[in-house]
Amino acid sequence: MSNHPAPNFKNPVIRWVDSRLPVFSYVHAEYGVFPMPKNLNYFWNFGALAMVVLMVMILTGIMLAMQYTPNVDLAFNSVERIMRDVNSGWLLRYIHMNGASMFFIVVYIHIFRGMYYGSYKNPRELLWILGVVILVLMMATAFMGYVLPWGQMSFWGATVITNLFSAFPLIGESIVQWLWGGFSVDNPTLNRFFALHYLLPFIIIAVVALHVVALHIVKSNNPDGVEVRGPQDTVPFHPYFTAKDSLGLAVFLLVFAFFVFFAPNYMGHPDNYIEANPLVTPPHIVPEWYFLPYYAILRSFVDGWWIYEIFFGWWAAAK
Repeated sequence: MSNHPAPNFKNPVIRWVDSRLPVFSYVHAEYGVFPMPKNLNYFWNFGALAMVVLMVMILTGIMLAMQYTPNVDLAFNSVERIMRDVNSGWLLRYIHMNGASMFFIVVYIHIFRGMYYGSYKNPRELLWILGVVILVLMMATAFMGYVLPWGQMSFWGATVITNLFSAFPLIGESIVQWLWGGFSVDNPTLNRFFALHYLLPFIIIAVVALHVVALHIVKSNNPDGVEVRGPQDTVPFHPYFTAKDSLGLAVFLLVFAFFVFFAPNYMGHPDNYIEANPLVTPPHIVPEWYFLPYYAILRSFVDGWWIYEIFFGWWAAAK
């Protein structure tokens, strides 16, 4: 919390509400006069950018969900209907589709900044752990969302990734069949992936809220790696960092708009514009670019033994 005096709101309605539920005072303290290190560079913009993209993804996702049909016979055509018949449906889908890539770009840069400047060190360990939880939830949400268009890559990607769980000893096959809701990727799989894809972003919001609370308790570190000693080393968040974040947001939106309007399919796979066919396997089944590092790790393991290799690798590293 900031040591600044409580704000004196001029609007009587705001003053009346704040005297009974001090939400405006909280926002003022945590996002207005909150002390920030003076020397933060533009790498510190990416946390705020990630929050903006998350909000955009949730809003566009809700609107797309109103038109999408989670049925294996209708899903592919419902996406085409959104693109062709729904007012501004093409725009909503392209924002949502490219927004996933943009989300991972800003989050990966945010993670790189944290690793480079040591944001995982004492006393910020819990802050880092919450960030890892957000990343795992993001990956699960993105994977399930990629299945929903029900193209060739959607179907075969779901088949390959869910089959990885069969490597667990004894219970692997049962886990896979539970995920599928049957004996193959089919309508129950699509339905539960749609439900979870809709639900998980709201869980992400809850974890992000914890992430921000944890950040405001331990405060931001800075490029020098020297902890802030007192008020002489800080400036208020507003207007200094709201202006800096606004500039970063403007540049980011220009890049985002370029992909949405001029290269909307650049980061996608052409096979996903072919309706899913369980009888035709694509020659190259590859995930979206943001999953490629994890895909490369999985490919380096012996088929069916990856769970053991990860466990023994972790055990050896711990020793």
